[in-house]
Amino acid sequence: MKKVMMMMAMLAVSFAMQAQSKFHDVEANEATGPVKSITTNMMGRDVTVNFTKEGKMQSESITDAKYDADGYLLSAKREMMQGQSVEMKYKWENGRIVSQSMNMMGNDVEMKLTYNDKGAIDAQTMNMGGQEMSIPFTDYKYDDRGNWISRKSSMMGRDMEQTRKIEYYE
Repeated sequence: MKKVMMMMAMLAVSFAMQAQSKFHDVEANEATGPVKSITTNMMGRDVTVNFTKEGKMQSESITDAKYDADGYLLSAKREMMQGQSVEMKYKWENGRIVSQSMNMMGNDVEMKLTYNDKGAIDAQTMNMGGQEMSIPFTDYKYDDRGNWISRKSSMMGRDMEQTRKIEYYE
């Protein structure tokens, strides 16, 4: 009887551990820690993504998310402007997204990411049907938890600033 109880307890612990698996959606959004939400402002438009305590995204604009056994996001559909949806596919290395690809309005787009010494994206290189464009990110400002809250970039001769407000679970 003790052996049966012990086996049942081990199975219960195993299932409980699987149920508590951590999702890496916070890292997919360039942040770490117990993030509750990230509101990003770029070009005057705010976009908010909420997260569960386990780190899984909760956003009306993101659907059909698929994960690997370790909780890393492999693909998801994202609702864009004017009812368009885009399927994004992600490749991870060492806990960071190194590339993502999508098909936007019939065009294949691949983005490769490089990181600086603080773990923030240093540059994003886009390849749109053979046309390559690099977007460097500079002038990072960080919150007291080490997540960036402001950065600048330059694309096609236009300088832009992107800001974020991050809310944390206590």
